[in-house]
Amino acid sequence: MTTNGNVSFWYAADGLPTPRPALAGDAEVDVVIVGAGYTGLWSAYYLAKADPTLRIAVLESRFAGFGASGRNGGWLANNITGGRDGYVKSHGRALVGDFQRMLNDTIDEVINVAAAEGIEAHIHKGGELLVARNQAQLGRLEAMAADQAAWPEDEAVRLSAEQTRARINVAGALGSIHIPHCARLDPARLVRGLAGAVERLGVQIYENTLVTEIHPGAKGASAYAVTERGIVRAGHVLRATEGFTANLASAHRDWLPMNSSMIVTTPLGEDTWEQLGWEGLETVEDFAHAYVYAQRTHDGRIAIGGRGVPYRYGSRTDMDGSTQPATVKALTEILHSMFPAADAARIDHAWSGVLGVPRDWRATVNYDRATGLGFAGGYVGTGVTATNLAGRTLADLVLGRVTAATAMPWVNRTVRRWEPEPLRWLAVKGMYGLYHRADAQEADGRMTTSPLARLANRISGR
Repeated sequence: MTTNGNVSFWYAADGLPTPRPALAGDAEVDVVIVGAGYTGLWSAYYLAKADPTLRIAVLESRFAGFGASGRNGGWLANNITGGRDGYVKSHGRALVGDFQRMLNDTIDEVINVAAAEGIEAHIHKGGELLVARNQAQLGRLEAMAADQAAWPEDEAVRLSAEQTRARINVAGALGSIHIPHCARLDPARLVRGLAGAVERLGVQIYENTLVTEIHPGAKGASAYAVTERGIVRAGHVLRATEGFTANLASAHRDWLPMNSSMIVTTPLGEDTWEQLGWEGLETVEDFAHAYVYAQRTHDGRIAIGGRGVPYRYGSRTDMDGSTQPATVKALTEILHSMFPAADAARIDHAWSGVLGVPRDWRATVNYDRATGLGFAGGYVGTGVTATNLAGRTLADLVLGRVTAATAMPWVNRTVRRWEPEPLRWLAVKGMYGLYHRADAQEADGRMTTSPLARLANRISGR
C-alpha cells in the first residue's frame, strides 16, 4: 500500500525527528532566524563560523526540515532562479557570469561542508540531464543549446538520442543536454545533519515555536519576533520561511506558496537497472511545460516529481505532505511513460510540499541595516544549492562585510507583491491548465511549441 504524506519519503527510513525543546519564554539574542530549513540553517552555520561569540536562535514552527528542505527532489543544481537574461539586462553579462560560476562552486561547497561535518546525505555529482521526448520539446532543446553556447560557465553538452540512451534509457528520447554542475542527494539527511552541525557551533534551535509576527527595530530599539511562547529580541531578525511566508500577515502576498508533489518506487531489481542504465546517477528533467524531475536514489528507487495541484486558494499551505490521488496517478503515468522498464514497480510513497514563488519568479537576498530585518528565498524549487549561497550572503550582510557574494544581482531587490484573491488563484489555475493542455497537444504530435504555453508564460509574469 502506498504511503501518502507523513511529510515525505525521505523521513521514512529513520522516522520523523524527535522534536527539540520549544521556546520557554521571552529572550534576547544577537541574531534571530525564523525558519529551520536550508536557508535558516545555512545562515546560522556561516554566522556562527564567522563569529563564534554571536548568540543565535533559530525559531521553527514544527521541526528542522519540515518544509521544502525535507521534501524536495534532491537536486543540488546550478540554476539561477528565473533565468539569466533578466539579470543581464539589469546588471550586465560579466556579473551574471560571476553569479553563475558562484552557483557552480556552491555545489562543491555543500559537498565539502557535508563531508567536513560528517553528514551522509548520499550525495553524488553526476550532473543534470534535460531530455526532449517529442518534436516540440526538441525545438526547445535546440533553442536552449544555442543559448548555452553563449554561457560556457555551464559546460553544457548537447547529446544525440543515441548518446542520451547510452546514459539513461528514457523512452522516446530525441536528444538531451547534460550539465555537469548538479548532484543528487537525500534532502532530509542533509537538513538533519546541518541542524546538528549548527547546534555543535552553539546555535540554539527552538522547535514547535510558531512565529506570528516580525517587527523592525527603530529608534535604538531591537527588532523582534513574536511567537506563541514569547518574544525574542535581537539586533538582526532574518526571515527564512520560503513556502510558508504567506502565513505571516505582513508578508501574505510577497511570495505565492506553490505546491509540488512527488512519488517514489519500491527498490528496482538489477535487471531493471540494466535496462535503464542510469549508472552516472544524473538527475533527469524533461522539456515539458509542466515538467517533471527525477533522480535514482541511493537505495535503487526512482523518485519523480511535478506540480500536481499547484496552488490552494488564499495561499493555504500543506502541512502533512499528503497529495491528491489524481496527482499520484498522473505522476505514475509519466514514470511509466519515461521508464517503461519500471512498470512493475510499486509506488511506495507519495508526498507534497510548498515552495515560494515571487511575482517575478526570481529569488532574493535582502537585508536592511536600519531596521535589522533580512530575508532570503523565493527559489521557485531551485533552492537546494541557492540556499547555501543565500545563507553565506545573509551572513556577510549581517556582519557588514562587502564580498563578491553581496554584489550579486539578487541582493536587495524590490519585487512587487502578488495580486489579491481571487485574481492570483484564477491566474495560477489558468496558467497551469494552459501548460497541461500545451503538453497534451505536443505529445499528440504538434511539431512546435504550443501558443497556449506562450499565453501561460505571459500570465505567469516570467
